[in-house]
Amino acid sequence: MTKPMQFFRRLMAVCTAILSAGAMAAPGAMAQQPRPWQMGFQQSFSPVMDRIESLHTGVLWVITIITLFVGALLVVVMLKFNRKANPTPSQTSHHTGLEIAWTVIPILILVGIAIPSFRLVFFQDRTNDAAMTIKVTAHQWYWEYTYPDSQNLNFRSDLIPDDEARRTGKIRLLDVDNPMVVPVGKNIRILTSSTEVIHSFFIPSLGVQRYAIPGRTIETWVNVTAPGIYYGQCNQICGKDHSRMPIAVRAVPAEEFDAWVAEAKKKFATDTTEAPVQVAAVTERQR
Repeated sequence: MTKPMQFFRRLMAVCTAILSAGAMAAPGAMAQQPRPWQMGFQQSFSPVMDRIESLHTGVLWVITIITLFVGALLVVVMLKFNRKANPTPSQTSHHTGLEIAWTVIPILILVGIAIPSFRLVFFQDRTNDAAMTIKVTAHQWYWEYTYPDSQNLNFRSDLIPDDEARRTGKIRLLDVDNPMVVPVGKNIRILTSSTEVIHSFFIPSLGVQRYAIPGRTIETWVNVTAPGIYYGQCNQICGKDHSRMPIAVRAVPAEEFDAWVAEAKKKFATDTTEAPVQVAAVTERQR
């Protein structure tokens, strides 16, 4: 065996080993955050994200088949209808059957894509059996979380500075000082709003993305299927520190969540009475 062939085989073996190790390690260690050179979605940890992945896969198959079909037609046209193969061009200018086919078939394809898309939009819009509500208020440039069902527990969540992140081993531009905490396996109603400009509350692995707009309250929901920390970011350009407005959601078992609420009430002691009334009014209007 020649030396170039040996080198090539060794290189392929090393690349295969690296890719295999990365694939095995990714779901457990890095599934809740972006990975270098990642091409697809983050691993799903919610029913909404499961449906998003399912719709994405279906549409990907559809557009792949269409692309291959159109590519094949182009090849046929180039080979069969070039000047060499057809020195005398056809005078055909109209074909009723073909006109109907290339009008009706795309319409059927678009309708077939639209129906599951609309179902997904309505599915992620809201839940009728929420176990609790969390109000998410966006500011330049941090998040504020209010828990109306827990005596109006309220706190803000800020980015951990770069030097502190390096010193403590935190994830730069993703870790925060006070993450939003939710119980695992519960339907959580999320109400988003903003105090000054438009933001977007976006958590990829949970399938959550809702605008936070001044003067409006927009609803969505999430049900986290496994304990862990799930990272996101503001997904709407909102000013000079837009890139430094991360989101961290910590999902814990119900018992641990109850213990966290008791401790958080002491840590984030506050006395505001308007938020529960606003949340209740919004929920009542939406019903």
